[in-house]
Amino acid sequence: MKITYTKHGDYLLSNLTLPEKENKPLNKYGLLRLEYLKKNKNALYQELLMKDKLNEHLFSVSIIAEDRINNIVNNLIKSDSSITEKLKSENQLLWVQKINNCKSIAEEVVLKEVIYGDEI
Repeated sequence: MKITYTKHGDYLLSNLTLPEKENKPLNKYGLLRLEYLKKNKNALYQELLMKDKLNEHLFSVSIIAEDRINNIVNNLIKSDSSITEKLKSENQLLWVQKINNCKSIAEEVVLKEVIYGDEI
């Protein structure tokens, strides 16, 4: 690897560039994790940033959070015998209320364990 320099005044500064990496899109859980790291885990944030692993970490948190929420919601729906297709056709508002409750429970668990926790 050849290092090149650019003259700025009396100084020679090296022309350093980072290799091009694919920036993967983050969902809301990745962005929440980013804010948490910046405000509460600054050392970990700085370490991931310097090692160029921050985006990779945030993307993996996004995937893990989505998977965990889907699994928890599906398990809650299976465990509640009142959430059925019959209920959906007869009383849509009650069905939506129950599904939203399941999603809220799952999101609360994932936020506590994955986003604001140290599991990752």
